Order: sequence, then structure tokens, then C-alpha cells
Amino acid sequence: MNYSLSGSAAETLFGELRKTYDIYAPKRHTGAGRFSDTDIIRYDKISSIGDIEWREKSTYPMKEVLSPIQQALFYFTEDEFRASKTGEKPILVFAVPCDINAMDVQAKIYAGNGGFSDIYYERMRSRVKYALMDCNGGDDTCFCVSMGTNRSENYSIAVRFTEGGELLIKVKDDCLAPYFTGQKAADFEPVFVTQNELVVTVPEIPDKEVLGHLKEHPVWKQYDGRCISCGACTLACSTCTCFTTRDIIYGDNPEVGERRRVASSCQIKGFSDMAGGHGFRHKAGERIRYRVLHKYHDYKARFGEGHMCVGCGRCTSRCPEYISISATIQKMGGAIDEICAELGRKRGV
Repeated sequence: MNYSLSGSAAETLFGELRKTYDIYAPKRHTGAGRFSDTDIIRYDKISSIGDIEWREKSTYPMKEVLSPIQQALFYFTEDEFRASKTGEKPILVFAVPCDINAMDVQAKIYAGNGGFSDIYYERMRSRVKYALMDCNGGDDTCFCVSMGTNRSENYSIAVRFTEGGELLIKVKDDCLAPYFTGQKAADFEPVFVTQNELVVTVPEIPDKEVLGHLKEHPVWKQYDGRCISCGACTLACSTCTCFTTRDIIYGDNPEVGERRRVASSCQIKGFSDMAGGHGFRHKAGERIRYRVLHKYHDYKARFGEGHMCVGCGRCTSRCPEYISISATIQKMGGAIDEICAELGRKRGV
């Protein structure tokens, strides 16, 4: 069923939903940006419909709701340990299609990785329902249409906000239908973005020989002097899942405390170091190569569908060195063309 709600009716409905659900949505945090007098928009728990920022793309992705930047895994003493607890209320998240699709990618990593299921992720994922918001196409860094993530049917309700304060809502989930009893019916279907300002073509790597040459191609060396290995791109990424663990000790007793999972980044120097001092990817360009190939080749090769990137463009927006992921993909495509041409010449093709 489809409905039209006035601003006051929507606020009343929201109050009823909050009795059952913890509600998250993109929320503007005034003055919290990285520059003076700038804001950030991030997914956060909200207390009013007016808190939802629907006009602009959020600065940070929705993944922070399901996999927080810091998350207690378990608590320990000298004699025992106890798993951390999570909230009991179900969660309703207002999100745009690319962010919802990003959660499908995360689910493959956390819940379908070689048959292993991450219980800390699953217990959050099992509580979540999505409220799909219409997207206005994003900004000049978005390329969701190119990645095929501009649409999603994975939602319980779909919502369109209007400048006049009216909400148009489509209800798919029978569990939510009773909240709309008596509301005004309307003719409404969500509209999906069909064209971005930015168009990106992800090149195909035809075989392992080309892949091997691509890993050694000098195209990656240009980033040794540009990338500062801060990890901002991966924290802003909708689908990155890298983390480390950290023990927090309570007081002076080293045997009492908690273990936390803390978001980290493959772009940070030393992240791939192993016990004994052996390390991989010592240079920034090598780390960027790893991330780009993981997003646009390895994930698809492993899971057999789509790429890991959803085209949200947040990595480009957050990079302090203005490294564009779309430009990097284009450069990688040029390198692949060079390699294929050279191999063709050697083979006499």
C-alpha cells in the first residue's frame, strides 16, 4: 500500500515507530566537519523526522550502523570471559539504494566468507530493516549507475521527502503495515537514479597473465608520492571491512578488561605486517594497487557477481590528496590495454 502523510502525521507516525524500533538515518552534525564552519553528515540514531538529511549525500556510509568503528567483542577477567551484548530492539535505517546494496556486499564478507559467519555482524544484521529513500543522483563523485547499484528492492518501506514537508511512503513489509492504518492513500513508487554526472567503465582483466603484469605495471608508482596512507578512503568506503583488535585494560590489572574490534585500513603502513617482522606492500602505490584490484577484480572473481564498489564516491570526496577513484580506474584500464597490446605483439597476434 502507498500513502501520503503530512508533516505532523509523519512525526506522529515516527513517534509510534520509535516505541518499537531504534531508527537511524543520515543526520547533519553542524560544525563537525574537517574544515572550519563545515558540517558532516553521518548515519546516527535520530529522534525526529526532521533529523533526517535527505537532500545531500552523507559524508560517511551506513556500514557504521551494522559494524561500528569500535565494537566490544567480549569482556575478560583472570578466570572467565563474557561475550558483549547488543540491543534488543529491531533497527530501521533510512538509506539510499547504493548504501543498501553495500550491505549486501558486507554480508558476503562477514556472513558468507568460506562458510564462516561473524556472530557480531550477524546479530546486528538480523535486527535491521531498511527504509529506502529516493536519491537525487548524488554529486560529481557518484557513479552508482555505472556499478549497477542505483536500484534496490531490499526495503521494508520506501520514502520520498518533499520540500513542503509531505512524505510519500510505500509499505512492503507486513510487519509495518499496521502503523499506517487510516492514513491517506496515494499513488507512489520509488524513483531510481538512471544517470550520474560521472560515468565509469571498469576494465576487465582477461587472464592471470595480464593480472600478473598489471601488478608490476608502473602506473601504481605515481601514488608513492601522492598517497599519504591515512586510510581516510577506506573509512569512508561503503564496503571496506578491514579491522584490527585491541585489548582495553581496566585499571592496573592486565588480566581484566575488554577486547574491541576497531576499524582499520589496508592503506595504512604496517597493516599487513606479520609476526616476525615480515611485511607486504611497503609502498603507498602497492597498497593502492591492492585496494583497487580487490574492489574491481578479486571480489568478483571470488563471489562471481558484481564488483565490491557501489560507486558512492565517498573515497574520492574524503581523500586529502584528491586522489580520484574514477581516474584511478581509468588509468588501470589504460595499463591493461598496454599490457594486452604488448602481449599480443609477443604472440604475433
